[in-house]
Amino acid sequence: MTEISNSFDLLRHLTRQDVYIVFAVLIIASFIMVITRWATSNAAEKVPPRYRMVVLRAKPIIRLVISIVTLAVIIQILIEPSFNNLIILFSSVALVVGFAFKDYGSSLIAGVIAVFENTYQPGDWIEIDGAYGEVKAVGVRAVHIVTLDDTEVIIPHSRLWSSNVFNATSGNRSMLCVADFYLHPEHDASAVRSRLTKIAMESNYLKPETPVVVIVLEKPWGTHYRLKAYARESREQTLLTSDLTVRGKDALMSMAVRFAQATYAETRNS
Repeated sequence: MTEISNSFDLLRHLTRQDVYIVFAVLIIASFIMVITRWATSNAAEKVPPRYRMVVLRAKPIIRLVISIVTLAVIIQILIEPSFNNLIILFSSVALVVGFAFKDYGSSLIAGVIAVFENTYQPGDWIEIDGAYGEVKAVGVRAVHIVTLDDTEVIIPHSRLWSSNVFNATSGNRSMLCVADFYLHPEHDASAVRSRLTKIAMESNYLKPETPVVVIVLEKPWGTHYRLKAYARESREQTLLTSDLTVRGKDALMSMAVRFAQATYAETRNS
């Protein structure tokens, strides 16, 4: 029991001077971090605009370096520099690092599988955990997508193990778009369906020689029309949907068709 206790006795017999030195190191490190944070922020405002993000990107790197150096100095003060102690210290660090990077390893493996199975590729439009956008890059650890609002979302590949991946294009340039219309039940459904089909066929954003489909669903509050058409380019999906919606609404109003006035509760229950 005594041998085990001695073998894990990593710490020095600290003196008051050692404690003062540790506090001094922490204070100096904090002071350096404040100075570097101020210096990088100030420099970012003074450099040409194209270099601003480069300077700001250096801020977390400098902070990480200062933290590592500070930790190394404190460990050197606190731990007795013997061979056994160093072996125990390195083993503990390796265990902690291995545990911390298990999710990273999972993402690496999932990334390899995503590449070989072609789950997604640059240019695809995918949705994972509610984030929908165009794949800009498939990295080693994560996939980078840009949403319709021009926001970059970085999703670890490990989400493949627990989440569904919705791929709207799967390597194709075109994609299916849907425009919804909600009408009062008292109308000529055949005429409305034909008119909506013609609207889609005349769209400048429609991919030539692709089918146009109008789905009609009867609801308690009225009739739901789903106008489905393929956009020429996946990036034109919002343009096609907006074009179908605007021109379709104008055409329906010219036919004197009344639109449904459903409450939120009714649409949710249906």
